[in-house]
Amino acid sequence: MTRQRSQVRIPKQRDEGNQASLYTAPRDNAGMRLSNRCFAVTGLGYSAPWCVNAGFVAGDGVTLVVDTGGNTLAAQTVHGYASAVRPENVLRVINTEKHFDHIGGNGFFREQGVDVWGHVGIARSADEFQAEIAEFNAAIPNAARRGRGEASAFFHATRLANPNRQIDQDTQFDLGGCTAEILLTPGHTSTNLSVWVPEDGVLFAGDCLTSEYLPNLEAGTTAAWKIWLESLQRLEALRPAIAVPGHGPVARGEDFQRVVDRVRRVLEDSINRSV
Repeated sequence: MTRQRSQVRIPKQRDEGNQASLYTAPRDNAGMRLSNRCFAVTGLGYSAPWCVNAGFVAGDGVTLVVDTGGNTLAAQTVHGYASAVRPENVLRVINTEKHFDHIGGNGFFREQGVDVWGHVGIARSADEFQAEIAEFNAAIPNAARRGRGEASAFFHATRLANPNRQIDQDTQFDLGGCTAEILLTPGHTSTNLSVWVPEDGVLFAGDCLTSEYLPNLEAGTTAAWKIWLESLQRLEALRPAIAVPGHGPVARGEDFQRVVDRVRRVLEDSINRSV
């Protein structure tokens, strides 16, 4: 099947005198810095035992933020890091899926005037968001904290914001000096996508990949899991040097194939059990 691809070019805002803001970050910051342009923000809090990952790609004119975490507090952290690397850049956000742990911080970015891009199918409702908060609160093991509704502390100043810019096909962002390819990789949900930075060999896979954690199959069906296998194959063909999963440790080198194989085995086993 021939895939259509749209291209979005965003005007560059380049300050030749501030090139060092990207290229002189300490090398001992390798946990966050994946390459000259790509950074991971890992371990953002959500519902135990899950933490969630975000990241960003800093071009010469645009910094593309990949996911915003589950709440405003996470979004502020991601925003701070992304702004510090290239403070003169325009910020743009891309959501890798519709679940609230990836889009909960959208409202903060929209309040800063930042455009949020995402799959056309991301259209969460206020009722769904309130149900998420209630479920989060019900999962608090301590009865006193649960009774006080301490989920409200986690979601402090957090408001639902769906993407204001929509994607329904593979898309390219010109960030200035590098390209971010937005690839549709459905399966976990129908809205899942991944961000591929070919110049750096870095992949932000969203929940198409999970490292150490079991992949979450609750949102899908057998048919969706088969589609997910196709998406895994697509990512596998990229042969990234570094991959940031939606959850868990960053995969480098040969670890990427191990992560892919592990998710594939879980999916294949689940499909076989459902027959």
